[in-house]
Amino acid sequence: MSRPAVLLLAIAAAMSGGCAALTNPVADGVPVSRLPAEVLGRPKSEMRAVPLTLLRQREPDVYRLDRGDVLAIVADEIIAPGNQPPPVRLPDQAGSDAAVGYPVPVNEDGTISLPKLPPIPVKGLSITEAEAAVRDFATGKRGGVELVKPGATRISVQLLQKRTFEVLVVREDAATQTTIGGVNGPVYTGGKRGNGFTLRMQAYENDLLRALNASGGMPGLDAKNEVVILRGRYDAANPDKNRTRIPLRVYPEQPLTLKESDIVLNDGDIVYIEGREAEVYYTAGIIGGGQYILPRDYDLRVIQAIAQVRGPLINGGFSQNAFVANSVNAGLGTPSPSLVTVLRSLPDGRQIPIRVNLNKAFQDPRENILIMPGDVLVQQERPGEAIGRYLTQTFRVTTAVQSIRSRSINQDITGNNP
Repeated sequence: MSRPAVLLLAIAAAMSGGCAALTNPVADGVPVSRLPAEVLGRPKSEMRAVPLTLLRQREPDVYRLDRGDVLAIVADEIIAPGNQPPPVRLPDQAGSDAAVGYPVPVNEDGTISLPKLPPIPVKGLSITEAEAAVRDFATGKRGGVELVKPGATRISVQLLQKRTFEVLVVREDAATQTTIGGVNGPVYTGGKRGNGFTLRMQAYENDLLRALNASGGMPGLDAKNEVVILRGRYDAANPDKNRTRIPLRVYPEQPLTLKESDIVLNDGDIVYIEGREAEVYYTAGIIGGGQYILPRDYDLRVIQAIAQVRGPLINGGFSQNAFVANSVNAGLGTPSPSLVTVLRSLPDGRQIPIRVNLNKAFQDPRENILIMPGDVLVQQERPGEAIGRYLTQTFRVTTAVQSIRSRSINQDITGNNP
């Protein structure tokens, strides 16, 4: 039989058998070179982490008093007789300083109350300024009541206990991942698992960075690249009214408009780390059907995505997932499947097929496009590759059959093994 006849017979056989390469419903995709940048997506590698110093409040030059602070005050003849020794508190394991004096809390209105004296405003004052205020009120310089003579009695103010803030931290960064069969990439099989923390944070240490460190560190890879701070009550009319979103990774041109008030936490604030919804891509065709996780902070492109699921790449279409002893095909081998169609959903709900040439993708990075969430990768042979594979397999089998037949005929004629 002539070679043209064999070729026509091979084509007819391939088409009659429903060859996937010839009946591929998504083969006629849009070439990568004709697509706008908006469809191809932007690399995550261009994003930069927000400087951690922006998540921490600045250290004050001096501690300023406010409601919730507790002072240790010595004021002879006002709080207690001058011959009575004041109480002494030694440093404890919590890191508090030593203090001498009677405990006096700062009231809700920012004042302190001492016997025989009117309320003394101390909100916003330093310890030194607060001591001067107590002395002024006790000697009549302020308040109009002279209880002691200037310099005739002991008056001292120390910080006994710093004010604290109760902050709740709710984390969902604990999604479950597993490996199927030990050969493919990570497949999403689990949901969110919450963790909660109640923190007591001292003044000037009540910032987002310290809250994250105290509750397990920065959000994990299964969390969103942002932190939400919920303040006050929920407003149904304006759901975003009391929500502050703190991004953790941004593109270089995005302005960082974080203010210190955005990251300072107060009583009742909730730090919410939301779990990342599974961003996955799908495979079909020669690769096989599957659903696989997309990385959060680095890019996955077509070649890397196929490699992650152990698909055929420049190996004659040989399956790397099959349990066989050999790692290469016999004979000269077959053409490598080089057609990948990426089915991508657009924001308006439409779906566009993107045609990727794997042979070009290995040489031109622009052809090796980014994989986006929800993409479907369909790898198939081009018609010429399918026909080449068919002919290679057919001639290999035919040659083997002819060799066996010639051997049998030779045995029949001679009666001996050749």
